[in-house]
Amino acid sequence: MTRKLTSVCLLWICATTFFLAAARTDAAEMKLEAQLVWGTNDSQPLKPKHKAVDADVAAKLKKLPFKWEHYFEIRRKEFTVPEGGERTIEMSGQCQIKVKNLGKSKVEVHLLGRGKPVGRIGQELPKGELLVTGGNAENLTAWFVVLKQID
Repeated sequence: MTRKLTSVCLLWICATTFFLAAARTDAAEMKLEAQLVWGTNDSQPLKPKHKAVDADVAAKLKKLPFKWEHYFEIRRKEFTVPEGGERTIEMSGQCQIKVKNLGKSKVEVHLLGRGKPVGRIGQELPKGELLVTGGNAENLTAWFVVLKQID
């Protein structure tokens, strides 16, 4: 009986250790989604394949002190960044972001336009929140990168 109990205890300890290690690994890695967005007062996108941003993104952008009426999604990418790690994501031929996972849902984002630094922002990014960074473009329009944490 003691051997059975010892075996069961060892099995339980091993299983618990495995699940705790797996949970710790998942918590350390952030799964993110980045959207390249074009802000304009034009009611039509640059290309037919560009669609209006999701309602939650549009609502967030309209609450910010931006002057544009319409926001179109140019590209969307999903990626992961390990805790303490950094990833460079090419959003277009002229736009890249470098995302650092600082831990505890905090990120630092470097925006590059045509290979040159455009801006840097660091903030907490809990699930359900958006990080927005961007810059001006031609013809009184603007480009944004919208970043959010996903499951």
